[in-house]
Amino acid sequence: MTPILDLLATTPAPEAEGGVVGEIFRTFKIHWPYFISQCVSFLLVAILLKKFAFGPIQQMLEQRKNRIAEGEEKLKRIEKQLADSEATTAAAIAKANEDAARLIQEARDSAAALSEAKAQEAISQAQAILAKAEAAAKAERDQIAAELKKEFGRLVTATTAQITGKVLTSDDQKRINDEALAKVEA
Repeated sequence: MTPILDLLATTPAPEAEGGVVGEIFRTFKIHWPYFISQCVSFLLVAILLKKFAFGPIQQMLEQRKNRIAEGEEKLKRIEKQLADSEATTAAAIAKANEDAARLIQEARDSAAALSEAKAQEAISQAQAILAKAEAAAKAERDQIAAELKKEFGRLVTATTAQITGKVLTSDDQKRINDEALAKVEA
């Protein structure tokens, strides 16, 4: 800025010179004292605006630019972390699926083995129950047969005593019972 002031200070007054510059100064009616005061006012306003208006605005814009850059960097870091997290999650899910499949297979195998064992146990229990039932039925049949023989012998003895009209001794009763049973069994 000083070279302009030096140029203006060294330039002769336009009224004294009749050149092109003088013609321009006369046409636009430029007076040196007003011109210099306007230049000084312009410089003062420019300095004040730079210091109090443009400086803070530029500083604020720089801060915003820095915050935006930081935000973009954070976003990139977050995206990277998200991708890493997704990869880790996918690996964990795959491992969990493998473990679940293995556990399911083990459970199926265990259930099949347990089912087979229970089936064998049920079969043996059923056979034991059948054996017991057969033994009980045989014992009951034997008991009923013994009771029938006893009752049959008593009936035969009673009938024989009524028919013959005499009292039979125990030997007679036994002999008649044995003969009647032999005929019935044959």
